[in-house]
Amino acid sequence: MSKLLRVLIAFFFVTSISGCAVFMAVDQPDKKDVDLFKVGTPRSMLLAEFGLPTVAEVRDDGKKYEIYSFTQGYSKGAKAGRAVLHGTADILTLGLWEVVGTPTEGAFDGNKMAYEVRYDSNNLIDQIVLLKSK
Repeated sequence: MSKLLRVLIAFFFVTSISGCAVFMAVDQPDKKDVDLFKVGTPRSMLLAEFGLPTVAEVRDDGKKYEIYSFTQGYSKGAKAGRAVLHGTADILTLGLWEVVGTPTEGAFDGNKMAYEVRYDSNNLIDQIVLLKSK
């Protein structure tokens, strides 16, 4: 078997087995702009960034309360950098990096967060309570 053929077979083997950690890094949740959770932010901006709230209600005081629950993820640059690192490590170790990379990406899957928001009569935030931060 020629050396070139062996190199090609090894290359295809490595590229076919590598990727779990690479794809997991790319598929991590996106980073959300939590700086929007401040007094005076319009409700429409929260909806645009976080989507519909988990809970929405009008309480006895007549004010609207909402709870936003989400996973705080990573910037596009951080996700791309991690994917490149995993891909390079996969190639250099002939795929053995997956034993370390896949559990690592599983552990670093973002932070679970939840905020309770109260709005004034103009749908502007007038109170924020951090309920959960992993």
